[in-house]
Amino acid sequence: MLSERRLQVLRAIVQDYVGTEEPVGSKALTERHNLGVSPATVRNDMAALEDEGYIAQPHTSAGRIPTDKGYRLFVDKLAGVKPMTGPERRAIQNFLEGAVDLDDVVARTVRLLAQLTRQVAVVQYPSLTRSTVRHVELLSLAPARVMLVLITDTGRVEQRMVDCPAPFGEASLADLRARLNSRVAGRRFTDVPRLVEDLPEGFDVEDRGTVTTVLSTLLETLVEENEERLMIGGTANLTRFGHDFPLTIRPVLEALEEQVVLLKLLGEAGDSGMTVRIGHENAYEGLNSTSVVSVGYGSGGEAVAKLGVVGPTRMDYPGTMGAVRAVARYVGQILAES
Repeated sequence: MLSERRLQVLRAIVQDYVGTEEPVGSKALTERHNLGVSPATVRNDMAALEDEGYIAQPHTSAGRIPTDKGYRLFVDKLAGVKPMTGPERRAIQNFLEGAVDLDDVVARTVRLLAQLTRQVAVVQYPSLTRSTVRHVELLSLAPARVMLVLITDTGRVEQRMVDCPAPFGEASLADLRARLNSRVAGRRFTDVPRLVEDLPEGFDVEDRGTVTTVLSTLLETLVEENEERLMIGGTANLTRFGHDFPLTIRPVLEALEEQVVLLKLLGEAGDSGMTVRIGHENAYEGLNSTSVVSVGYGSGGEAVAKLGVVGPTRMDYPGTMGAVRAVARYVGQILAES
């Protein structure tokens, strides 16, 4: 365990390096921070931090920079994330409240996160497997053709055309709509197959084929939409950090094109807590020079998806964590009200 003084020195090194982009020396530390000790003591503390792998000397200058291990301890010992100011919070709320549908919510969230953090923003669409049914609408388009509209608690809307085996009247369609919603509205998608399996038995024999076809289409929608979707934005922000990537930025850009990699980086959607993965904690080799800050969002107490940012390890962690958390909270509120 580091002493409180050495932890204070490490915090000062991280803050200065993030702010100045330059390796930090003991003289600069004692001038900029009220550490309460002599430069010689700070030098000794820096030597100890280097021996323990928390800081490193990038070249022969006197300056030191944090390592992945140093950033990790800095984040773990953070007293709190940097709160958003009142005007920042109002700007977030106003920007997101203008969204017209779920796609617009996700697109605005990506844009907002990228602007706030000046890094790459990644937002996962709410997963149907973690969503609940708000309503199922059935619309007659022709005597034997129906449109099925599925609306989830996250505002997601899925539409499917159903070609029925026989004509199906308006009265029968209204009956099916009422019975279907009485069983599935407010229920998890994963429960739907079990809840509707005996529904056709309650209809006249001549209508059971159509009821079965409609239900099959509903269940197929769950399977088709089970694939996780992401939206990404702000990739151009990485060009500002060229010197933070030791060899080339190309592996980072290639990794950001892989949806499976990004989903793994964000973590399990059901986990609503804040996750910070630093440098080599990212399993994908191309992202070893980056950090990922992510958090779950949802319309209730449970997260239905994740959002976050990817940037260099030389990151303003308190500010980034504060922005990611604030945006996730507002997105959750909007989904709950939609």
